Amino acid sequence: MNRNTRTLVVVGLAIVLASLASYGVYRAITGIPVVHVPIAERFVVVAAQNVTVGGVLGPEQLKVVAWPANAEVPKSFSKLEEVVGRGVVADVLQNEPITEGKLAPKDGGAGLIPTIPQGMRAISVRVNSVVAPVWTAANTFVDVIVTVNTGQETISQTVLSAVKVLAVNADNSDQRRREGQTAETSIVTLGLTPEDVERLTLATSQGAITLALRNPLDTAQTKTTGARMRNLIGGTAPPPVMTSTPGGQRRVVAPPPPAPPPPPPTIEIISGDQRKQQIVKPPCCK
Repeated sequence: MNRNTRTLVVVGLAIVLASLASYGVYRAITGIPVVHVPIAERFVVVAAQNVTVGGVLGPEQLKVVAWPANAEVPKSFSKLEEVVGRGVVADVLQNEPITEGKLAPKDGGAGLIPTIPQGMRAISVRVNSVVAPVWTAANTFVDVIVTVNTGQETISQTVLSAVKVLAVNADNSDQRRREGQTAETSIVTLGLTPEDVERLTLATSQGAITLALRNPLDTAQTKTTGARMRNLIGGTAPPPVMTSTPGGQRRVVAPPPPAPPPPPPTIEIISGDQRKQQIVKPPCCK
C-alpha cells in the first residue's frame, strides 16, 4: 500500500468516526426533556410585610410583582388602588398574594367589626390572665366553663363549646408576674350566635368563667353532666329525677343530697358522778 492509499484510508476512517460522534451527540441532545419556563404575563399585589388582622392596608405594606400566567391566584388583585384602604380580616404573610377573602368589604372599616361573621355576634368577657393563658389568641377555639354556687352545692359545667376567639387584649401579665405583682385581667372577645350570647351573659352574671383550649379540627359539641363538689371529694351522685309539669313538659330536678349515715351505737357508762358515752364496736373491729 503506497502513501496515497494510506492517506485516503486514514481520512476516510476519520470521517466515519466524526460522523458517528456527531450522531451520538445529536441523539443525546434530542433526548433531553424540554423544560418550559413560565413567563410572567400578569401582575399580582402581594404583601410587602406581615399584616395582622384588624389593620388597614397602606401603600407601604403592598407591592406589585410579576406572576406566572399558569399559576393564577383566584380573587387576587393586579393594582394597588384596588386594595389600599381596605381592612384586613385574616393575617397575611410577607410576599403572600392579597385575595378578596382576606379583606373586609369596601368601606367596611377596619378593626374587629369586619371580622364578625354574618349572623354572629361579638361579646367580650373579662377573665383572669391565669384562667386565660398565653395560648388564648385570635382564631383559636375554646370551651367556656362556668362555676356557680347554687346555695346547696358548687357546680362546674361546660356551657359553650367550640367557640371562636376573635380577639384578646394585649396586656403585660407575664411582666407583672415576673415582678411579683398580681396578674391583670384579660378581655377575650368571642364570636357567638345571639342565643349563645344570652347564655354567656347569664353565666358571667352567676359565676366565674374558665376557658379551655381545644383543637380547631375537633368540632364535636362538649356534652358533660358537670362536676359537683360532693363528687369531687368522694361519693357518687344519685341520678337526676324527671318530673312532668302541668303543660306536659319534662323537667330535670336535682335529687336531694344523700342522707347522713346513722350514728354508731353507744352505751352510757356511769362511774360515780361522771357519765360518758362509749361507742359499741363489733367484736371483729375491736
